[in-house]
Amino acid sequence: MSAPRWTPPRLLAGASAVLGLLALVAGVSDRRAHGTVDVDRLARTVQAEEDHVTALELARWIKERKPGLRVVDVRTADEFAAFHVPTAERLSLPQVVRARFRPDETVVLYSEGGTHAAQGWFFLRAQGLEHVYFLRGGLYEWLQDIEKPVLREDASAAQRAAWSEQAALSRYFGGSPRVGGSESAEDEGSGGPAAAPIPGIRAPDAGGATANAVRRTRAGGC
Repeated sequence: MSAPRWTPPRLLAGASAVLGLLALVAGVSDRRAHGTVDVDRLARTVQAEEDHVTALELARWIKERKPGLRVVDVRTADEFAAFHVPTAERLSLPQVVRARFRPDETVVLYSEGGTHAAQGWFFLRAQGLEHVYFLRGGLYEWLQDIEKPVLREDASAAQRAAWSEQAALSRYFGGSPRVGGSESAEDEGSGGPAAAPIPGIRAPDAGGATANAVRRTRAGGC
C-alpha cells in the first residue's frame, strides 16, 4: 500500500486525536477489557494505516452484505436524519463506548470529517475489539467517491482501471458518476471545485480545500 503524497488536515487531525489518546493511556489498565491496553500495537496499526477503510471499500462491503458488518454514525441525531450512509445506525461516542459489539463483528465508524470516528476507533480497540475501522475521509469522502464521483480527463491509468467498479458502486447507491473535466483546470484561480456539502451541514470550507484533499489522498493511495 503506497503512502499518500499529502495528508489532508482532517485526516491528520484524526490521526493526531488517536495518537494523543494513545499517549494518555500508555500503561494504564483497561477495566472493561482484561489486561492492559497495548499502546505499541495500536500505534503500529495507525502507522500502517490499518485503522481505516476508504469509501469504496465500505461501499463494497455494504453491497456484498459483508457478514457481521455494522456501520456506525457518531454524529448528532439531526445530522443523521438529514443524511447518512446506507445501513448505518447512529450512536454517540458515549453510546459507542457502552455498546456491546460481538468479537466477530466488523465495525466501521464515521463522522463528518473523520476525527470523532477515529476517537471512537481507539475506544473500541482499547476494549479489545479487533475488527474496528473508521471511514478515512468521513462523509465528505463518501459523497465525493460514491455519491458524485468524477473520472477526470487527466485521470491516471490506475484511476481509469478502477472507474468501472466505482461507477457501478455509485449507481448501486443512487449516485451520479460523471466522466469529464480536468482537475488541473478546475484548480486554477478559485482553489478548485466546491466541496460537496453534506445535506443539513454547511460546506466544510471555501474554495473546495476538503474536496481537493480527499482527491489528492485517493490519487496517492490509501
